[in-house]
Amino acid sequence: MDNRPVGIFDSGLGGLTAMKALRELLPGENIIYFGDTGRLPYGEKSRGQLERMAVQDLELIAACGVKAILVACGTLSSNAAGILDAYPVPSFGVLKAGVAGMRIIPGTGALGVLATEASVRSGAFERALRKACRRFRSGCCRVLPMSLSADRIADAVLLGCTHYGIIERAIADFLGAKTALVSAATCGAAAVAQYLIVNGMTGEGGRERFLASGDPAAFTRAASTFLGRAAAQAAEAVPVMEI
Repeated sequence: MDNRPVGIFDSGLGGLTAMKALRELLPGENIIYFGDTGRLPYGEKSRGQLERMAVQDLELIAACGVKAILVACGTLSSNAAGILDAYPVPSFGVLKAGVAGMRIIPGTGALGVLATEASVRSGAFERALRKACRRFRSGCCRVLPMSLSADRIADAVLLGCTHYGIIERAIADFLGAKTALVSAATCGAAAVAQYLIVNGMTGEGGRERFLASGDPAAFTRAASTFLGRAAAQAAEAVPVMEI
């Protein structure tokens, strides 16, 4: 048993979809969540900026004594994969996990991706899906309606930006029952859970701690609304880091 917390971070609230998924899989885990709301949106940053932000975010959450880190951000997962893979604390992005989830979708039709501008620009989702799957289509957050219209014929669409999980039901209704949705956030949480179980590192306590680089009160209110319950404690303010 390992009661050290799991660290999760994202640019804002989207990573809470991963936190909810991990809580359902392993209710006893202690979790620390960092929402970098003072620097969002990540999707409009350059690759160099995103790589520096990835290092900063990892260092911030690692300093909290975590045993594993879920980078619940498709933008960082696609633009800084090498940094995540090399980090000394076991770190899991949502790109690889999401692509693994797409591999098991049956059929021969197209596969779609909805992700941020920076994720699409990096080509990481494209390369991973071409290697692992059949076909796919890539869309961008900024042209969401157009992307969804184009992907109505897809067998499955990967929600490569965790913020899409907040409106997953609306996306599912728009695409229709014939198109499966794969949540990169849920897949990422499952990957972390499997790692902890296999390595005998699961914990107990179920405590939660929230950090926010933007307005902590606003983050706490929004997180409570999304989680469907009051946040276990008010978010703690952390300084906005320069990039």
